[in-house]
Amino acid sequence: MLHDRVLVRQDTAEGERRSGGGILIPATAAVGKRLAWAEVVAVGQNVRTVEVGDRVLYDPEDRAEVEVRGVAYVLMRERDLHAVAAERLQGTDDSTGLYL
Repeated sequence: MLHDRVLVRQDTAEGERRSGGGILIPATAAVGKRLAWAEVVAVGQNVRTVEVGDRVLYDPEDRAEVEVRGVAYVLMRERDLHAVAAERLQGTDDSTGLYL
């Protein structure tokens, strides 16, 4: 990985999901802009806020997909991340474990 690039693997595949009330929403249903969670699998040498293993929130519309050995990944710049959820951030008393 070069510079400020982050390589992530999406948590779940696109498909059917259930609403909070239990209603089944098909994958073809049009929804508003929705951010997605992914796990960081590699970072460039200039990345400062995330580490391998962190979960990050990003916009799936602003992504560059790449396939490595049959596994699909998303490549993006660190500045394109919206939030970071990491176990290491939960060590302090006032921490929520989410870096925004």
